[in-house]
Amino acid sequence: MTITATSRILTERRLPTPPVDGRPQSQPRIYPAADFPFKGWQPPQPDGYQKSAAAPLENAIVIDNGASTIKAGFCFDKSPRFLIPPVVAKYKDRKYSKYCSFVGHDAYADATTRGQIRQAFEQHTSIPTNWDIMEGIYDYIFLKLGVDQEGSIGRPLVITEPVTNLAHSRRMMNEMLFECYGAPSVTYGIDSLFSYRYNKGQSGLIVSSSHTSTHIIPVLNQKPQMQSCARLNWGGSQAQEFLLKLIRLKYPTFPGKLTLEQMESYIRQYCYLSNDYVPELSGYLDWSGLEEERDIIIQYPFTEQVVVEKSAEELARIAERKKESGRRLQEQAAKMRLEKLMKKEQDLEYYQQVHTSYQEATTKKEQRRLLDEAEFKDEAALERVIRDLEKSIRKSRNKDLGTVEEEETLEDQLNKFPLLDVPDDQLDEDGIKEKRHQRLMKSGVEARIRAKAEKELERAREAERQRLDVEQRETKFDQWIAGRRDQREALLAKIKEQARQKADSGNRKGMASQMRMKTLANLAADGPKRKRRGGGEYDDDFGANDDDWGVYRTVATDPASDDEEPEEDPMDALKAVESELLQYDPLFEEKDTIEAQNDWTKSVLHAFLRGARPADAESQREANQIHLNVERIRVPEVVFQPAIAGVDQAGLVEIIEGIVMSRFSDTDQQKALLQDVFLTGGNTMFSSFEDRLKRELAATTPSEFDVKVRKASNPILDAWKGAASWWSNGDATEREAASITRAEYQEKGSEYLKEHDLGNCLSYI
Repeated sequence: MTITATSRILTERRLPTPPVDGRPQSQPRIYPAADFPFKGWQPPQPDGYQKSAAAPLENAIVIDNGASTIKAGFCFDKSPRFLIPPVVAKYKDRKYSKYCSFVGHDAYADATTRGQIRQAFEQHTSIPTNWDIMEGIYDYIFLKLGVDQEGSIGRPLVITEPVTNLAHSRRMMNEMLFECYGAPSVTYGIDSLFSYRYNKGQSGLIVSSSHTSTHIIPVLNQKPQMQSCARLNWGGSQAQEFLLKLIRLKYPTFPGKLTLEQMESYIRQYCYLSNDYVPELSGYLDWSGLEEERDIIIQYPFTEQVVVEKSAEELARIAERKKESGRRLQEQAAKMRLEKLMKKEQDLEYYQQVHTSYQEATTKKEQRRLLDEAEFKDEAALERVIRDLEKSIRKSRNKDLGTVEEEETLEDQLNKFPLLDVPDDQLDEDGIKEKRHQRLMKSGVEARIRAKAEKELERAREAERQRLDVEQRETKFDQWIAGRRDQREALLAKIKEQARQKADSGNRKGMASQMRMKTLANLAADGPKRKRRGGGEYDDDFGANDDDWGVYRTVATDPASDDEEPEEDPMDALKAVESELLQYDPLFEEKDTIEAQNDWTKSVLHAFLRGARPADAESQREANQIHLNVERIRVPEVVFQPAIAGVDQAGLVEIIEGIVMSRFSDTDQQKALLQDVFLTGGNTMFSSFEDRLKRELAATTPSEFDVKVRKASNPILDAWKGAASWWSNGDATEREAASITRAEYQEKGSEYLKEHDLGNCLSYI
């Protein structure tokens, strides 16, 4: 049985969790993954265009041409009528053989349209580069606004543009607006200056942190000082991409699909600007309050197996069936063992009769006939089979009777290789192979004898080392502690190496396995290796084929002597060293031990990845969760510390200080700029942005300067509202001086620009 959870039906859930260390645990806050920003069909609003028909040249269409959202409406509107992402999806409908275009939010309607989305702006910039997409967006805007004239929109246009907009971009925009839409006039202005004018700004410092970048523009008496403005290459789009990289690095095997649109939603909903970044970051993953306040769990759609719990009666019946099955298996195994034992005894009796007949035979021809009938090559092979059968039967009987068989000593095993004393010229081919096999087995026995002797010596040396160690601890304590620390590091390195070798040992064709087989081949070699014609020794590639592994299995399955002691586990040695460090080293604490590091309740990494509760590796629900914790303050902090994201620029506070203190020498101007630091743009919407900027500016500027920071009434829409208010409430002479008419465009060209207090200056482009 399976259960499927989707982001559409998943709401905030509180799941039961067991207590940790006897402490009751609160329930986690789980939020659904953000969906694509599809808003459904947006109906046209032709009433505004009809209303503007009373004075068509006095009522302008205002468009805030943002790289994240394009806002459009009429100058007499209180807010924009349409907010449209600058994206278009085009694809061919094969059923009707027609090309379809989906603009703005409609492009996120389904997977087909999302796969064909194209952006109008260059990535991370406010520069339009795809003018086919831009034309499709403006077609959509004018259609929704109810424009019904042929060949001309019939209304003036007020368009926002970024600081120091490129002449090529403005030329292409002019050609589109005048040639394609027949606009009677076009006015360009900087979005942040419109927002500042709308919020009654006179003299101050505009901090415009928008989707693509952050601009700082000084303004004195409503005149922007464009020669002193600066730009930080960080905005909302870079923050989205940075958060996406952090999550992908945090969860490299995450099965769900992560998108930039989701990152934008997470930044807006869950991220915040820290008032004091370094101290807060240092304690962010502390268990106290992590789940209740700082850890956000986002659940992606998943499908998980649900185990149906069985009743007590069903469990009892299952247990009884298992017992009965076990009894039957035991009976079958006992019967099979008895049958095998009887078969071995019959075979032993037969081979003993053959061996007796062989010894009683008077001619070699008769002996050869007996061996051929029993399918043996020589008498040695027959004796080996008889010996193995006797040993196997004796072992089976002792096992059934519970008798402990006396182990054969290593010295006795050395006497079991008679062919090693026989010259090769007295042996046939089968005898030579058997001799090679016995030489290999004897090498293993001799190695174990040497290892046993070495173990005895090692015990004596270990006792002496312990005595000297106690003496050193009492006389040279600092050296003893340093040695223990070095020993701990060496054991940790050994544990890692063993884990690596274990992972490699499963590969039969791996380097370690091949080296092991070549070592066995060298032990089994008769004499010196053959020489190559070109020089060097001949490599018989023993171990390259799977059949060669039969020899290795013979060696590996040979029972080891009880006298041999297993090699000490490095994990046990590490725990012993850490126990001594805990007892004698004041700088070594419980949290530094390997157990504490592997204990999820004490692991910072576990808190970072899975929060303050145990993780179930088999749970698909948890595998499709992401935890936002330190990212919530790390991403917004980049504006103040760009080095966090690898941006080679100064932070916002350093840039403002450089502008005010270095580019303006008049103290009155410096004070005027700092008395009105104005924040606008979507990237300044974090609640503590004003307080943080004011505090850090006050700490870096002279104490006699009064720093005041304020935020736009609506950091996202005030640029459009300012442009609309400037046109509808401004002076007609001022509007005329800032607007490029169709006649001026035709006379002076597409790169012609009129300078005014709210727009760009040609000398700084």
